[in-house]
Amino acid sequence: MFDDFKAFIMRGNVLDLAVAVIIGGAFGKIVTSLVNDLVMPPVGLLLGNVDFSNLFVSLSGVEYVSLAEAQKAGAATLNYGLFINAVVNFVIIAFAIFLVVRAANRVQALNAKPAADATTRECPQCLSTVPLKAARCAHCTSALQPV
Repeated sequence: MFDDFKAFIMRGNVLDLAVAVIIGGAFGKIVTSLVNDLVMPPVGLLLGNVDFSNLFVSLSGVEYVSLAEAQKAGAATLNYGLFINAVVNFVIIAFAIFLVVRAANRVQALNAKPAADATTRECPQCLSTVPLKAARCAHCTSALQPV
């Protein structure tokens, strides 16, 4: 059982997945900082000094000055500002992944070998493979149209 587990773990795709998860977590922290520290403050300034991380609705009916104060009091809140930040995070991460996949596809297309010219074709009668220049099918002797 240990040998099977060791073989499973040492597969290339499992190791690649582990690396991807670790790099993805680190990348997520960078994007979160980008959104919270660089993108949302100017957007909030443009919208009249709005701090998106502090936008919430108190469900208890009591007014609180900040989200931290409401959470400290244990009040139930709808934190729509944090949701907006999460949506912006998602859009930035999705766009970054799109750019990486697009670049990888371009590199893969550049490295792809061109398709070799066909040297055979199918007989329309018996569907067997015949040389491209054949005038008759070797299997069913049907006359073939010239190419």
